[in-house]
Amino acid sequence: MIKKEKYRLLLWGLLFDGLGMLSFMLPGIGEFADLIWAPMAGWLMTRMYKGNPGKIAGVIAFIEEIVPGLDIIPSFTLMWLYTYIFQKDKTIILEDN
Repeated sequence: MIKKEKYRLLLWGLLFDGLGMLSFMLPGIGEFADLIWAPMAGWLMTRMYKGNPGKIAGVIAFIEEIVPGLDIIPSFTLMWLYTYIFQKDKTIILEDN
């Protein structure tokens, strides 16, 4: 069950990173799209990952999306890697929402 949720988080993260990078591809329009996407990305990150790591990642995702030129950074995928590959305590899982 946890393994299934782990990979579901990865798929959602890849999708969200792709959405964030779409605005990077639309010069001029993308900056306005980031005004909508940045708060959504921050909120989604806090919903996907519990506790302080999720809150910190939410702030980072917001900043990464709101600052022009940083859309290329895959913050959702990096958070997944941190959570499931690099972090020693593997207790953070997807919330039941």
